[in-house]
Amino acid sequence: MLADERPVWDFPRSPTGAAGIVEAAVAHGLSEADCVRGTGLSRAELDDDDRIIEARQELEVARNVVGRSGGLPGLGVAAGLRYTLGSAGGLGFAMLSSPTLRDAMAVATRYLTLSSAFVRITVEEAGTRAVTVFDGTEIPADVRTFLVKRDVASAWQMIRLVLGDEFPWADVVVGLTPDTEGCRALAEVFAGTELVAARRAVTVSIPHELFDKPLPQADPRTAAMCERQCLDLLDRRQRRRGTAAMVRALLLRDPSAMPTMDAAAQSLSVDPRTLHRRLARESTSYRALTAETRQSLAIELLAATGLTVSEVARRLGYSEVAAFSRAFTQWTGTPPSSYRRA
Repeated sequence: MLADERPVWDFPRSPTGAAGIVEAAVAHGLSEADCVRGTGLSRAELDDDDRIIEARQELEVARNVVGRSGGLPGLGVAAGLRYTLGSAGGLGFAMLSSPTLRDAMAVATRYLTLSSAFVRITVEEAGTRAVTVFDGTEIPADVRTFLVKRDVASAWQMIRLVLGDEFPWADVVVGLTPDTEGCRALAEVFAGTELVAARRAVTVSIPHELFDKPLPQADPRTAAMCERQCLDLLDRRQRRRGTAAMVRALLLRDPSAMPTMDAAAQSLSVDPRTLHRRLARESTSYRALTAETRQSLAIELLAATGLTVSEVARRLGYSEVAAFSRAFTQWTGTPPSSYRRA
């Protein structure tokens, strides 16, 4: 991947995937506050299916959970199993009603940006078998194993729903990589299949005659209707993303060193004047977005963590605590020390 290319997972998404990670982590003894620390996300936002969040916010949720849990082996799988047909929405029903599994996987890869996936999913031909590859090499190394397990578990759950209980699962061969093959929870997800070692990516290999066999709930009209819904949702997400959302994503990448407007414009491949005009059309400005982002993160860090005021100031890029205190008081009407005590 070239330095100026975005990774395959860097697209806006529903908070469903992040919410599943938080719920699985809380069930394993972590606190919700620790899971969402530094992400700018609240419980209400995680529960709002109409909201769109940035991939890097979900990535930070995963990073918090991995750090706090010490990399608990079954946690990624547990998060993935919380992803249901309902979570996938129109995409899930489009897959379920597809003519064959090949068609269902084509729909899944075509509309992958409607999911919460971080892995790259492709289908390759290998002799008499079709091999679905779940490639996580573009995922940051510190959360790669966790998110691969999460994505593979959720995808496999969808595949089982699509194929039904009568499918000859013993004919399926699953390849697990060295960092996943020792996970008992993941092996249990693939119960009934043949498990083998894979070198680079998790794979699911199915004979062509089964990959192209009619699905039990195939329905061309329903499939066409659901695909239209997917197209409509993609269009609405693109319209809602806008320049302001892309700027917020840049600011959230490193709150301690937020880019200048010139640097942000360069990252977005526009000149500063164009960026200013586009933000003005969306009734905001770069300065306002910077303040809003710092404000929401400051409130969250003071309310949900044990960080001191000076530590919060440093994390938000302030060289002096006094400057942070003045800004926070201007935002909220309350000094940060008083807000934290309250």
